[in-house]
Amino acid sequence: MKLFSWNVNGIRAVINKGEFARFISTYDPDIVCLQETKASRSQVEIDLPEYTEHFYSAAKKGYSGTAIFSKTPARCYRDGFPNGIVQRFQLTGDRYGDPNDEGRIIAAEFDDFWLVTCYTPNSKGDLSRLNLRQRWDAACLAYLQELETGQYGTTKPILYCGDMNVAYADIDLANSKSNAGKHGFTNEERAGFQAYLDARFIDVFRAAHPHEANAYTWWTHWANARARNVGWRIDYWLASAAIAPRVQNPTIHAEQMGSDHCPVSVEFA
Repeated sequence: MKLFSWNVNGIRAVINKGEFARFISTYDPDIVCLQETKASRSQVEIDLPEYTEHFYSAAKKGYSGTAIFSKTPARCYRDGFPNGIVQRFQLTGDRYGDPNDEGRIIAAEFDDFWLVTCYTPNSKGDLSRLNLRQRWDAACLAYLQELETGQYGTTKPILYCGDMNVAYADIDLANSKSNAGKHGFTNEERAGFQAYLDARFIDVFRAAHPHEANAYTWWTHWANARARNVGWRIDYWLASAAIAPRVQNPTIHAEQMGSDHCPVSVEFA
């Protein structure tokens, strides 16, 4: 089973460029998780009869949003955090709005695992959303643990993917010294990622390639950064320790164009 995650930065733009069709044709994924779709299903002109589609769109048009396409239908979908998590971590919004209305996280139950895709809130250039971002990270980890331990059905391991908006280690971005303390590479965001690792979720790409540098998933539009491969690794697949041995061949597909992010994939045995 081939699973892909991709922040498309606007699915309509990727479709109009012809890149989404090329992506499906080239890789023939079994499951595709998308972030930053920026559209509801009614706004998307796409015909993929072999896939079951599930969109979770933001209340604000043209903003955020996630989606899952799968050849095997999920048993169920859960959109957003449950109310208990929202209240526990005080995810009630900030001056930018309510993150629970931004279509950021979907959990889909399959036979062997929960698949969760997430578009983690950006802490902003002035770090004005860092406080909410910290609460989001803690809430997301707690939610994964609740799913894993069967609080919403059968106990099942987790496959988690998406744009986590953080480069965890120096090796995960081209210019770690000049970006230290800036959004996406603050101590607080990196600690949030460390909490997943401490909870025995495996960063499957880094586990397979512990020393591979220059492996990035996002590039700014400025200064021809992508062509020069001056980027950040901020898109991930994490796996519960119990299921991680079945997750193989983690790959970054920098060759796939259409977005400022590229797809990342794993194979599930």
